[in-house]
Amino acid sequence: MEICSAESAGISVLEPETEQFRWFGLTGVLATFEGTTTPRNNSPCGVCLDQLRPTLMEHPERAYDWISDARIEVPEVLLVPLLIKGEPPLGTLWIVAKATGHFDAGHARVMTELASFAGLALRMIQGEARLSVALDQQETLTREMSHRVKNLFAVVEGMVRMTARTATTTKEMAKALSGRLNALSSAHGLVRRSFTDGVAEATALDELAVAILRPHNGTHRIVGPSIGLGQHATNDLALVLHELATNSAKYGALGRGGLVEIKWKVETEKLHIDWAEHGGPEVRAAPTETGFGTMLTERTLSGRLGGTIHYHWKREGLCVAMVIPAGRLKT
Repeated sequence: MEICSAESAGISVLEPETEQFRWFGLTGVLATFEGTTTPRNNSPCGVCLDQLRPTLMEHPERAYDWISDARIEVPEVLLVPLLIKGEPPLGTLWIVAKATGHFDAGHARVMTELASFAGLALRMIQGEARLSVALDQQETLTREMSHRVKNLFAVVEGMVRMTARTATTTKEMAKALSGRLNALSSAHGLVRRSFTDGVAEATALDELAVAILRPHNGTHRIVGPSIGLGQHATNDLALVLHELATNSAKYGALGRGGLVEIKWKVETEKLHIDWAEHGGPEVRAAPTETGFGTMLTERTLSGRLGGTIHYHWKREGLCVAMVIPAGRLKT
């Protein structure tokens, strides 16, 4: 801004997933608009990226209503694309003059040189941000895997005890235990993380629920319309149902040969899932502490599926109510 004797300057970073620009590093009279978003296909920055060269405009507020609606007056703006060889454009670097006729070819050359440095700096910042997110995900995955393994051993231990009490011979015990372990393996395989964007065959919600509950020593009742799930929704719902089933096997109805009932319906573009336990130990009070499994379940429902989950600790057994936007089920 100082080099070009302008009154304001900033960077518009392109966010491809939302098809919009976000303003960063603003200085001068427009500094109060830091963080503002503008449309990719209806803005001076979009025109600049379409042309991939320095772009000069006078009074763009006359052509773009969102500029005039924000009561921004732009006598003249010079925009330069932020480019790194071999990569899609990152956004634009722009400066605004106090009056028309201010910018010339010399200003465009200076801005182009500055844009090359700004583009590299922006890429480094974005790289650090992605690395930070990846490290956070790695830590969560490590804790999640440790939690799953611990729960898996607890469930297997319970299976061995229950099978030993009901089997009359070692051969009968081996056969029953082998079948339950195979079922548990199938259900556990559904609870996975996806590290690729590959397209997977859709999974039915009822098939998923049956696979999760089949390994446990108890009965289940599943009621609901046929609903197909995308790969990510399958992973997330499998994780949630697996966590509920594991806790039920350790503390609730599935650990006492009781009944778990799962019902769902779709209303107003939302999937409502109700989990209810019967025939287990009497529930005297809600837990006083929140474990990692509960936090993982809540984070999955709210963060990855955009839904909600509520626990109701009834005397006859735990009831859980989940609500998920229907649009998230196909992802």
